[in-house]
Amino acid sequence: MHAYIGLGSNLDNPVAQLDRAIETLRQHDGLHHLRVSAIYGSKPVGPQDQPDYVNAVASFNTLLSPLDLLDLLQHIEQDQRRVRERHWGPRTLDLDLLLYGQETINLPRLVVPHSFMLERGFVIKPLNDLAPDLLLANGNKVCEQLQQLDTSDLVFIKEE
Repeated sequence: MHAYIGLGSNLDNPVAQLDRAIETLRQHDGLHHLRVSAIYGSKPVGPQDQPDYVNAVASFNTLLSPLDLLDLLQHIEQDQRRVRERHWGPRTLDLDLLLYGQETINLPRLVVPHSFMLERGFVIKPLNDLAPDLLLANGNKVCEQLQQLDTSDLVFIKEE
């Protein structure tokens, strides 16, 4: 199954947090053909009294089930001492399962496609780096969805 995940951080050296998470994903034997978008800086969603975020998207093939993949992502977050003080507040690391093939998943622990991904430039722009022609659940290609979003707050940080 081909999966896409969002990566984000705004605490404790955020670029290093993403780099470490990417390296952990790269070393996992259940994930293959890992690709990573550029890393972008973005303004926070929700409370504005917090540092800006860094964001990226990674894609890979996996035989892990969606819940096993979620468990892996949460394990990586915990290994990096995830801090989440409040809803939409600052955090050391956030790993979100965005897409799992073309599957729609509605479980208490997991909703895929990710609920807010279509309206978030900090998800769609890096996803566009990897898969501009990918068809989204709303019928748009990623490149078409990107044109509908204001991404003027996104700042290129580095290529992965």
